[in-house]
Amino acid sequence: YANAIGLGVYDIHSPVVPDTETMLAVIRDSLAIVPADRLWVNPDCGLKTRGEPETEEALRRMAAAAALARRELDAARS
Repeated sequence: YANAIGLGVYDIHSPVVPDTETMLAVIRDSLAIVPADRLWVNPDCGLKTRGEPETEEALRRMAAAAALARRELDAARS
C-alpha cells in the first residue's frame, strides 16, 4: 500500500478521554502493520461533538502518545 493511513487512535464520540498509554498501545499495534513513514496519528473523526476542554486534553494526550512512539522508533533504529 503506497499511501499514508490516518489512524484514529480514540473515539471522539465517547465522553471518555483515553490516557496517553492507551493511545500509545493503539499506535504500537498499528506500527506492526503499517510502516511508520505511512502512518498519521489522528482522532477517529471530526471533533465538533466534543467540548473544548475535553478536546484539548485529548489532543494533548494524542500528541504525547505520538511523541513517545517516535522516541521508541528512534531508539529501535539506533
